[in-house]
Amino acid sequence: MADAAEFQGTRSAPACRWYRHLAMLIAGVLLVMGLGQLPAAQSAHAESAGSRAVAISVDSLTPVAPKQDDTLTVSGTVTNNGKSTITGARVGLRVGPQVGTRSDIDDIADRSGFSPGTDGSEVGGNHTQKIDKLAPGVSQDFSLSLPVKDLDLGKDGVYPLGVTLSGQSADQPYEHVLGIHRTLLPWQPSATDGKKTKLTFLWPLISATHLSARTESDQQQTPIFPNDDLVAELAPGGRLQQLVALGKGLPITWVIDPDLLATVEAMTKSYRVGEQSDQSTPGKGQAVAKQWLNQLQDAVGGHQVVALPFGDPDLASLAHRGKDVSGALSHLQSATELASTTVDTILGVKPRTDFAWPVDGAVDSSIVDVATSAGAHNVIARSDSLRDPSGPYAPTAARQIGGGNTAIVADARLSTAFQSEMIRAGDSSLAVQRFLSQTLMVNKQAPEEERSIVVAPQRMPTTSQAQAMATALKGLSDGRWTEPLDLGDAATAKPDPSANQQVPGSGSYPDALRAQELTTEAFEQIQKTQSDLDGFKVILTAQDRVVTPFGSAIMREMSTSWRGDPKGGQAFRDAVQSYLDQLKRQVHLVRKSDATLSGRSATIPVTVQNGLLQGVQGLTLVLVSQQTNRLQIEDKQQIRIEGGRQQTVKFEARANANGPVQVTARLYAADGQPYGDPITFTVHVTSITPMVLLVIAGGVLLLVLAGLRIYLQRKRAAARKAAGGGPDEPGGGEPDDGGGSDDGKPAQPGDQAADTTAQSGGPSGPGEKVER
Repeated sequence: MADAAEFQGTRSAPACRWYRHLAMLIAGVLLVMGLGQLPAAQSAHAESAGSRAVAISVDSLTPVAPKQDDTLTVSGTVTNNGKSTITGARVGLRVGPQVGTRSDIDDIADRSGFSPGTDGSEVGGNHTQKIDKLAPGVSQDFSLSLPVKDLDLGKDGVYPLGVTLSGQSADQPYEHVLGIHRTLLPWQPSATDGKKTKLTFLWPLISATHLSARTESDQQQTPIFPNDDLVAELAPGGRLQQLVALGKGLPITWVIDPDLLATVEAMTKSYRVGEQSDQSTPGKGQAVAKQWLNQLQDAVGGHQVVALPFGDPDLASLAHRGKDVSGALSHLQSATELASTTVDTILGVKPRTDFAWPVDGAVDSSIVDVATSAGAHNVIARSDSLRDPSGPYAPTAARQIGGGNTAIVADARLSTAFQSEMIRAGDSSLAVQRFLSQTLMVNKQAPEEERSIVVAPQRMPTTSQAQAMATALKGLSDGRWTEPLDLGDAATAKPDPSANQQVPGSGSYPDALRAQELTTEAFEQIQKTQSDLDGFKVILTAQDRVVTPFGSAIMREMSTSWRGDPKGGQAFRDAVQSYLDQLKRQVHLVRKSDATLSGRSATIPVTVQNGLLQGVQGLTLVLVSQQTNRLQIEDKQQIRIEGGRQQTVKFEARANANGPVQVTARLYAADGQPYGDPITFTVHVTSITPMVLLVIAGGVLLLVLAGLRIYLQRKRAAARKAAGGGPDEPGGGEPDDGGGSDDGKPAQPGDQAADTTAQSGGPSGPGEKVER
């Protein structure tokens, strides 16, 4: 057994040593590999950090969507942001691996620093540009051109295209990548084998509010603009001029605010500029206004035109703040009706008015309710508001949301592609390549599915943003993977059954957008102006001269353009109300001094002044005495005055007593509502003198005495009758009114005649009874 045990032990010891040697060998190999990779990793990290020393801008890439036989030209600038001079440098191109998703497109341009594994190797051949020396802070232009086939692109798709500057510096004296800029290259040399994506691009023609209700007091009602800023936008090179020039011939749907057309049309005639009529100066934009309208009429020919409600009212503000203010929603209906007639009259085009476009396409149930209340059955939303469930592709834009209404859900990525600042050419170029790449990726998601995609960009793009949008659309003009579609046709496209049809609740509305809305107080002020206008127009003989400019101004008070400018919106509303008050004060009572009334009855004159150019009617002038026991007045008279005239009305007054009496005069409209401010003056009643009072008192006394005499005569006649005598008995007779006897002798005491004389006012005094 001991042998056996020893034998076993001798066999075990060599095996253990062999395993230990193998483990040590493996560990050594791993250690060597790790030590070898460490410098490489450190080198890669250093190269990534060093690749930020030079800033590269790609200002131009043409063609934006190349084909197989094209020559690609990439140009831009390189800037040394480091602290040491770069030498032995060159600019080259690198093609990375194909992009797989739309999210990857968003991420590529945001990456910074060079990554050898993902940015690819430099394109070989004679396709670089040498830069011998680049001092700190210095920029140098570059331009690279090469056949597209030399890029060795693979199958159709989107590829990242990197522009790098390689060289060395004093602190890193070896060649490495010092800067990189990535852009995107959509690659589909020929038309797709599947179905093309139908693309609808909205081209907004909207501006800020430029015209209020103020006009000159002339027959033509010459408009008064607060400033002449719109001229710069309409002039060659201006924002609105560029939108029209660029949009002509593009496959777009025009979306126009009719207020802009009405404002420019007003500029084609005589107009003035200034805050006040007496300080205004002649406007100088007639020529550019006429030219712009002519260009627009030519540009929209053959295209679909969608007219927003007049003034582009803020639908979200109306839904969240305005609908509880009485009468606020009625302006939306009026704005929609005015939109159609304005566009048709000025452009000669019958527009679509059944589309509503809330700000940034952000919707909730209350916005949809308000938007569709004025006849718009199609609401332009955006996919970051009406979110679709996660799926393999972007669904068709149109979907039914109940009540016979359709939501046109614009693609958020495509719609926001041109919202960033585009002043630098590099930003514009990158936006174009992103947009084209996204449209190609949409098509690649489901090439066998026919889908309709809508792009709803920002409402008022800048000139540079509009130029970038036009460049992108021209890149799609050959129709390799998209084809254009009008908005009206997009609204009737067959909805995708998997698309979201549920409108979000009001709590989902973005806080940032809600903070920009018009306030409830703003809508209350708007309604006050409307109420004052309603009360003013009823007295006018030519109502349109006031209703038309003020009605348009009230619609402009609800404009989306006031978002982010609350002070501007408040100032505009105040100006409209102030001007309306000024016009109303043109019809007023002329201030009157105190009056003195002579005689018991006289007339009180009151003058009404009409400073308007047109006549007024339906007014009633009422005078009210504060002490009717002293002074009574015929209380009201109808008023009608021609323009620029005044009318004096006389009221009959009757005085009952002396003293001052306060009298109030006030105008009332036909509906019984007070019009304007009342005036109060004093009437001094001094015509009832003491002599007149004495005469009146004497007359009253005579009346009393006559009545007393008749009474006493009847009483005596009754007494005689009771004593057995009377006028009808023998010896009787009628009393002697003269106080004497029949024979002409003086009456004797006790005679009947003497008694009668006493009662008639003889020596005993009036009314005194003499006893026998």
